[in-house]
Amino acid sequence: MKPAMQHLTIVRPAIRVAIWIGIAAALAGCQSAPPAASESPAAPKAANASPAATETPAATGPLAPLAWLAGCWRGTVNEREFEERWLPLRGGMLVGAAQQVSGGRMQDYEYMRLESRAGDVYFAQFSGDRNEVSFRLASTTTDKGDTVFTFANTTAAFPARLVYRRGREGWLYETIEEAPGSAARRVVYPLRRIDCESGELIAR
Repeated sequence: MKPAMQHLTIVRPAIRVAIWIGIAAALAGCQSAPPAASESPAAPKAANASPAATETPAATGPLAPLAWLAGCWRGTVNEREFEERWLPLRGGMLVGAAQQVSGGRMQDYEYMRLESRAGDVYFAQFSGDRNEVSFRLASTTTDKGDTVFTFANTTAAFPARLVYRRGREGWLYETIEEAPGSAARRVVYPLRRIDCESGELIAR
């Protein structure tokens, strides 16, 4: 029995040594082998990338002169608060929504869009309880540094004209009126550009 025990005592350390040598070699091989080209992680984007790479391309087409409307606008007249929100010009169309609130209650709302039809620019608006009304862009003029977009109703309904006046320092004046020269209704809604999230005024 003693020789067998001696033989086992000699063999077991040899096995342990061989195992440890094999493990060490395997670990060394893993550390030294470069990763396969297909498994290489993508290089991270530079933190100081040029701002020009993320800027929105300049608007083109018939609606380009009205692309500045994109964003949020708010105003108050006779204790009525009104607000408009326009999405950026995309797909050849500007889409917006408007609402009027008084005393915490909704007074009116509407959906709007600006689009090109057969070479002309149209302003269409409708709400849940009214038919759609369309106005064709009749003229674009300049007055005291402001740009004035005048839309004419395509029917005989009121209002006959819808005027969007782009003022300075973030002002927008919207006017609904009867035909010029008539002693009729004329309402002006002054709005200021605001931050869509905070509601703070933005001067542009």
